[in-house]
Order: sequence, then C-alpha cells, then structure tokens
Amino acid sequence: MTSNGNHPAVRFRDVAKHFGDFTAVKGISFEVPEGSIFGILGSNGAGKTTSIRMLMNIFKPDGGTVEVLGSHVSESMKPRLGYLPEERGLYKKMRIEEMLRFFGRIKGRDDAFLQPRIDAWLERVGLSGWRTRRVEELSKGMSQKLQFVTTVIHDPDLLVLDEPFAGLDPVNRDVLRDAVLAMNEQGTTIVFSTHVMEQAEQLCRELIMIHHGEVRLSGTLDQVRAAEGRDAAHIRYRLNPGADLQGLPGVLTVADHGNEAELTLESGTDANALLSALVARAEVKRFEMREPSLHEIFKRVAGTEPR
Repeated sequence: MTSNGNHPAVRFRDVAKHFGDFTAVKGISFEVPEGSIFGILGSNGAGKTTSIRMLMNIFKPDGGTVEVLGSHVSESMKPRLGYLPEERGLYKKMRIEEMLRFFGRIKGRDDAFLQPRIDAWLERVGLSGWRTRRVEELSKGMSQKLQFVTTVIHDPDLLVLDEPFAGLDPVNRDVLRDAVLAMNEQGTTIVFSTHVMEQAEQLCRELIMIHHGEVRLSGTLDQVRAAEGRDAAHIRYRLNPGADLQGLPGVLTVADHGNEAELTLESGTDANALLSALVARAEVKRFEMREPSLHEIFKRVAGTEPR
C-alpha cells in the first residue's frame, strides 16, 4: 500500500450537485482518514450514491472540491482505486479466471502480480473450483462475490463500496465482510455506503449520516452516539394479554420488533423503575441498558426510518 502521510484519503469541501431543479447534494464537507473504514449512511435517495460518484469522478460537482489520495481524481490515479457500484455488471460469457486477469490488466497489473492473487481470492470466496466456468453459470451470490474480487484484484489503496452487501445471504455477507476487514488491516482505506445501520455499526470507525443531501451527523461511532446524549434499553419479552409498551416511565420512543424492542430513554431514567414497570406488563427474558443503535439515532435525526 502507498501512503502519502500528509492528506486524508478523501476530502469533500462544500460539495454540491444538482440535477436540473433538484439538488441531490447540498454543500457537504467531510474527510476520510487514511487507513480507516468510513461509512456514508442514509436512507435511499439521501445523496449517498451521488456523493460516491463524485468521489470517483463519474459526476463532476457543481460546487466545492473533491480530493482523493491528496489530489483531484485523474486517469493516472485510477489504478490506486477500487470501486464496486450499486449496479453490478459482469461479462456473462467470459470465464472467471480470464475475467479477473482482464480487470487486473486494465488497472495496470501484469500476470506475475495477478496470478497468485487470483488463486488466493478465488480460494477465499469459495470459487476456486469454478475458475474455468463462464460467469453466466454462477448463482446470484457467487456472482456478487466475483464482482467484489474484480474490484480488489489489483490491490487498491482506496476501496469504495456502494451497498456492497445488498442481496447477499448471511454466509456470503460474512465472507465479504471478513475480506473487507482483512484488506483494511493490510492498510487499505475503505469507504462504503449503506442504508443498513447494523452493517455500519459492525464495520465503521468513522461515519457521516446524510439526509436530503445534507450531513446531519459525523464523527466516530462513539461521538455520534454521544451527540445524541440518550440511553436506550433493549428488551426481549412476551407481553401479558391486553398489555402494551406504551406509557412506560422515562421512555421517549418505542421501536417494537415483536419479540424484541428498543426503548429510547429520557436522561436520568431509573432502570429499576423501568424494569419493574415492564415486569408488570410482560415476561421479560432480557433487559439491557446500553447506548442507542445507529438505526434509532438515524430515525430521530432524519425524522424517518431507513428503508
């Protein structure tokens, strides 16, 4: 990995983007520290993908500046970048190993560099027995793993992932998550967008939350939680007949998922009093006081539930 040591991996300064009369991104600013896993979070249509396309120089900003790896994105920089777009696309008639070599050569890598990486990545994602098969023969999950490998086969310094886990089953999602973590440990800066807050909690060290094209929260995960200044109670329960979770002492909001719920609490709420009130209404199988989830924070900040 190449490090410049002096610049953040990505810097947005007052960046705006318009499509006709619609403003998709409204003068946002943020920095991605080199070597971090950085999340761009928000509901569908918030401006995440537009921001990423400006980062990759697919869209030009209408205002402000975008810097990547210490300079403006140019063709000469492309070999240092890896980009997995939300809209996937593979060459269906190509054979898997042939296609990986093709994508690696486009990024300036020779066969001596690529072959051991092709072997290692196909083994890692469970496709080593498929290397001579055509892409059209793969299942959807296998195709998505292959798409990820085409994105990283050249060993980029900055990896940009737009909704990388969408549509994956839990096993394949874990395979790609572990691969992302391993690359980051080796020095790759990771930027990924998602509307699934649980994924961000598992991976991100720093993040921004975008809503209607504006940055509403930014910082480390701890900083974002501290900015909300509220605790939460997570419970697993079975309600008594005719009972509900409304009107509990010190509870501001209830995110009820059926057998589990997250209760957002007023400052200074007495946990024992809350637990006593719950026991009067339900069989409480688990009661845990902790910081609010990103999902609940986003609902409060944006006034809507992530789709």
